[in-house]
Amino acid sequence: MEIKHARRDVYLLAVCQALLATGNAVVVSTSALVGQTLAPDSLATLPLFLQFVAIMSATLPASLLMRQIGRRAGFSIGAGFALTAGLLGSGAILIGSFPLFCVASIAYGVFMAFGLYYRFAAADASTPAFRPRAISYVLAGGVVAAIAGPELAKATDDLLGPALFAGSYAAIAGIGGLTLLTLIFLRMPLPSLEERRGEGRPTLQIMRQPAFVIALAAAAIAQGSMVLVMTATPLAMAFCGHGFDQTAFVIQWHILGMFAPSFFTGHLIGRLGVLNVMALGALLILTCLGVALSGGDVAQFWVSLLLLGVGWNFMFVGATTLLTSTYEPAEKARIQAVNDLIIFAVAALASLSSGILHHLIGWQAVNLSMVLPTLVMLGAILWLRSRQAGLAL
Repeated sequence: MEIKHARRDVYLLAVCQALLATGNAVVVSTSALVGQTLAPDSLATLPLFLQFVAIMSATLPASLLMRQIGRRAGFSIGAGFALTAGLLGSGAILIGSFPLFCVASIAYGVFMAFGLYYRFAAADASTPAFRPRAISYVLAGGVVAAIAGPELAKATDDLLGPALFAGSYAAIAGIGGLTLLTLIFLRMPLPSLEERRGEGRPTLQIMRQPAFVIALAAAAIAQGSMVLVMTATPLAMAFCGHGFDQTAFVIQWHILGMFAPSFFTGHLIGRLGVLNVMALGALLILTCLGVALSGGDVAQFWVSLLLLGVGWNFMFVGATTLLTSTYEPAEKARIQAVNDLIIFAVAALASLSSGILHHLIGWQAVNLSMVLPTLVMLGAILWLRSRQAGLAL
């Protein structure tokens, strides 16, 4: 019965992930375009940068708070921030206030910071054998977002009259409300006494493990690559003369690439090994960058962003799975928080750099900037695979 309840919680967390990713798809499809309308071109991606700064800043407090009050209460607080972000964002667009739109982006970032722990909550609720698939299934909730997110953005872009995308942010408030309703049915137990009061090993000692370093670096580079390229895509496509419907189509397939593989990534990890799946993800990201550099047709944007999504999935799910092997229950709140704080510090830098690089140098520079880090990461993954094979002999 306990296993049955745990699996039910995993599926509920997948619904929450689907809602979060749907809202994020709306934000990614529209934020830079709203920013471009309300501020100079060079600041178009500032709201997304502030969103990632908020994710980074709220990651540690969110984890430590849930260590005390439990996952359901913490996730409910996060959903409240989503509702607030949607209302503020819609209002900001209606009155033409760029500073208020930035505040809305910060509030949405706090929601994202709590939502990042959906995958870890699924891992906590699962047996070791089911853990890779539990993480995958939660991230698979994003498949809904691949279809619903861009379509929701298109359906609501002029919902509130001439203020373009004000209706899209009102829809984000609705997503926050639906997340709150879903969380009512979550039955995850409160943290144990060991989790709440245990100390475990020093953080730096855990971080010195090669597996931790590779897990963190792989997730950070995957997330950084994805954010850097994806954030610039609406701007690059507009520069190439493509319309918003075409941009939404490309983003839709990118999100599908990010999350659809999650139905089998956990199985692949079980069959091929976590490091092999991560290496395959790095190769896909390198291929994506090559396609992006080959031209500016819709087809090239589409293939590039699709490959980027699949590569991100393999690296990110693999890195999360690898990370769960590096800590004990008393250490998980700290280590999960440190991991995500660093990942989204990289993502924040990528989101800010994306608009600046595209404005000053162009689409090719955005893609070229990620080639060397991804190559280094591929080498590091292969080194760890070789090291672990040597230790097993």
